[in-house]
Amino acid sequence: MASPAWSASQPPIVLTKEHAAGGNADVPWYVWWGVLAVTSASIGGAWDVSWHRSIGRDTFWTPAHMAIYACGVIAAVICGYLIFATTFGRSAGMKAASVNVLGFRAPLGAFIAAWGGIAMLTSAPFDNWWHAAYGLDVKIVSPPHTLLILGIRAVAVGVLFLILAAMNRAAAEGGQAGERSFKALQRLFLYLGGLMVGGQMFFLIEYTWDVSLHTVSAYIAMAIGLPLLLALLSQASRYRWAATAAASVYMIFVIGEILILPLFPAQPKLGPVFFPVTHLVPAKFPILILVPALTLDLLWQRTREWKPWKIALASGVAFVAVLVVVEWPFASFLMSKASENRFFGTMYFDYNSRPDGIDRLRQFYKPSYGFALYFGLLRAAIYASIGTWVGLLFGRWMRSVQR
Repeated sequence: MASPAWSASQPPIVLTKEHAAGGNADVPWYVWWGVLAVTSASIGGAWDVSWHRSIGRDTFWTPAHMAIYACGVIAAVICGYLIFATTFGRSAGMKAASVNVLGFRAPLGAFIAAWGGIAMLTSAPFDNWWHAAYGLDVKIVSPPHTLLILGIRAVAVGVLFLILAAMNRAAAEGGQAGERSFKALQRLFLYLGGLMVGGQMFFLIEYTWDVSLHTVSAYIAMAIGLPLLLALLSQASRYRWAATAAASVYMIFVIGEILILPLFPAQPKLGPVFFPVTHLVPAKFPILILVPALTLDLLWQRTREWKPWKIALASGVAFVAVLVVVEWPFASFLMSKASENRFFGTMYFDYNSRPDGIDRLRQFYKPSYGFALYFGLLRAAIYASIGTWVGLLFGRWMRSVQR
């Protein structure tokens, strides 16, 4: 008889309710705060990009920046508490569910998230200096922004491991209480996974701009960045539709941004102004990764007995093929007049968008054709297969994490 999806074979590390370690049907308090921190960074990051596109580089003390750096502060506080409380406290349960790093004890996720919080806070003065030295408004992928994004990623990964450890303990515990706890933690795990997918797409934004979606580089970038994460989330969460759920969170988040941000007035504070912006400019419409994510979920459900390398090879080809089939024609639709409405949002432009720019003219940037396209898509499928293979193996290992 098959065991339930939330069960596990190894003995649980049981922490008492008193110590808020996630036993029974409880979700640990630090998990809620960690999820709040990553949500704050996700909202703040989207808000900040909109601020730059609508208003320009402003004072450091914008609400968007505060939302971003609140993530670092929250992570530093909760993880610092976990580290010191576990190291110097007397709780045998907390010590049992911890690892040793340089003489300090805490759950593995606490150390990862603590580093991320410190990296985020370090990036703030670095970013101010960078703007002062090299210009008021620069690209997303700059050294200080990269440090900030890596810090946010580390916080997200750390919180993911905190959820994962509690989830695996609940699975090993069994019983109705363990199942309830597992399901609650699983939902948070998938929600956070969706925010991480959004963070991955945020980092790729300069490669996946709508005018770049007929270039092979956009699909290579997504093949490198997405299948690994989707495979990892699927294996670690033990949920049949994990990739679909994570992709749905990403798409709902971005569509929500398109519908909400233009409701707030904004005016450019920098020049030159080539487009009359009167309200916050939202993100571009999300990439339709929901369809290849659903394809991967269906594929993985039917290939459970296959060897990992075979699953990875089929997954890489399927991911790239389905992504191109759905996104290539959809990108053409986004270039058309039919997409100029409040839902698709293709009539919103940056204040510094020139009238003769390809974004304003709704033209594709250096589209790929022929051999270059097919060879590039083959490369993308290879990258996607490698990423899937790594994600499957690492995700399966993550099922054993209880500390």
